[in-house]
Amino acid sequence: MLVMTAKVDKKKIAIIVTAVIVAIAGLFLLFGGDDSTPTASTNVSNNDARVAFLKSFGWDVTTTPTESSQVRIPSEASEVFDRYNALQKSQGYDLSAYAGKTVMRYVYKINNYPNATEPVYATLLVYKNQIIGGDVTDTSAKGVVRGFQMPQGSTSVPGPSTPATTAPSSVTE
Repeated sequence: MLVMTAKVDKKKIAIIVTAVIVAIAGLFLLFGGDDSTPTASTNVSNNDARVAFLKSFGWDVTTTPTESSQVRIPSEASEVFDRYNALQKSQGYDLSAYAGKTVMRYVYKINNYPNATEPVYATLLVYKNQIIGGDVTDTSAKGVVRGFQMPQGSTSVPGPSTPATTAPSSVTE
């Protein structure tokens, strides 16, 4: 029977472990830790917080949602979902991470959309008290769906927009 022993240098092991931890933390920050969007960690556990979120973009909304319901994010992508999710990604969200999950949908009437002839609504998609997506929808015949952000050059009311995608109700099953 052969027995081997080895002397381990604890300082070298500590340095190697520290280097590995620093490398992992660096990779996380580089690839997975981007919370730079103001919406990424918005806790909206109550109606006042949801209204404040919309007001932070310059929207004047009714203080009570016109609709609140549970909706299911599709488990399989479709052309409609992909177009709507492209809008979400442009805002720092990605609904594909919630595929198959049931989320809350809150809809608020916007009161300061310029030259609106038909109602305009803001939709918030909320999962575990966090906003995971949403949009602003002009319901007129030539209306558009846009992200939350107030258009550049506007301070209190948004300007005209170009069509971005389909209405949010088509995202859910």
